[in-house]
Amino acid sequence: MKQQRTYLTTILIVLNVLVFGAWQGWYGPGLSFMSQNFLVSWNLLSEGRVWDLITSVFSHNWTLHLFLNMFVLNSFGRFLEQFLGWKFYLGFYLFAGVVSSLSHVLVSNFLMHSPELPALGASGSLAGLILLFALIFPKEKIVLFGLIPMPALVGALAFVGLDIWGLVSQVEGGGLPIGHGAHLGGSLAGLLTYFLVVKRRLRRV
Repeated sequence: MKQQRTYLTTILIVLNVLVFGAWQGWYGPGLSFMSQNFLVSWNLLSEGRVWDLITSVFSHNWTLHLFLNMFVLNSFGRFLEQFLGWKFYLGFYLFAGVVSSLSHVLVSNFLMHSPELPALGASGSLAGLILLFALIFPKEKIVLFGLIPMPALVGALAFVGLDIWGLVSQVEGGGLPIGHGAHLGGSLAGLLTYFLVVKRRLRRV
């Protein structure tokens, strides 16, 4: 595959860093603005803030959260941007983000009975990117948790399994404060995109 510059992935990373900076620098009314427009929850959507489905995907207010997500985006995003083309890649990234946001909203309201529970972060889109990558290149080696080398599809399915286990724990009243519902929504977007679109495109190549 001919090497092409991956400007879009760079732009996505910069946007995430800028929103992170806004979280760090705003207080009082500014912090209230960020909380209403860069988080997503059932309650916020009920107020008509549908843009939160997208803006929350670019939103991080914890340094490690931002670093880990941008590391994953840089690792998988640049390759997929070259392979899929920037337009398809952007469309998928946003689609996975919206599906992950909707998944969080539905899970938090109907399964966890916490309509006020907010979510933020790129990890839903990234879950979609990882599964899409793994379905296209199932035997490609990745390193799980930076320690364990394994085929991409095995690693991606391991993440899906962990998210299912984590979500069940949350529904039962335990678990960690991680957006497992959002991750699973992003993974669903990756699954649908592969079987409904990408697989057909690969057959024509």
